[in-house]
Amino acid sequence: MSPIDLNSDLGEGAGGPGSRIDDDLLGVVTSANVACGFHAGDASTMRGVTAHAVRSGVAVGAHVAYDDKETFGRRFLDLDPAVLADQVTYQVAALDAFARLAGARVTYVKPHGGLYNAIVTHQAQA
Repeated sequence: MSPIDLNSDLGEGAGGPGSRIDDDLLGVVTSANVACGFHAGDASTMRGVTAHAVRSGVAVGAHVAYDDKETFGRRFLDLDPAVLADQVTYQVAALDAFARLAGARVTYVKPHGGLYNAIVTHQAQA
């Protein structure tokens, strides 16, 4: 039987300040899609979730998005492809820096919301 990779979006502020939702989920998932600050999250949250994921043996993935906290990254933004590439690189590099501090690396990238939907149909943003 093949193993199943159970992942969850983390570091998005679910549950509000002081919530243990991310901590609880890190006890059951095998991969964590960590918000990289553009649709949700911030540097401190990225550091904390990433460190906990590494301690728990959970793979760290960059949950990249459009720079759109207003709509939680859900809308399409028609960005110049070079600008979008820079923004995605920035998000992955920031999360990878926190992963390296914790003794790991970012192992995958998962687009969020509007960006996830756009890359299926918008060739310039894929």
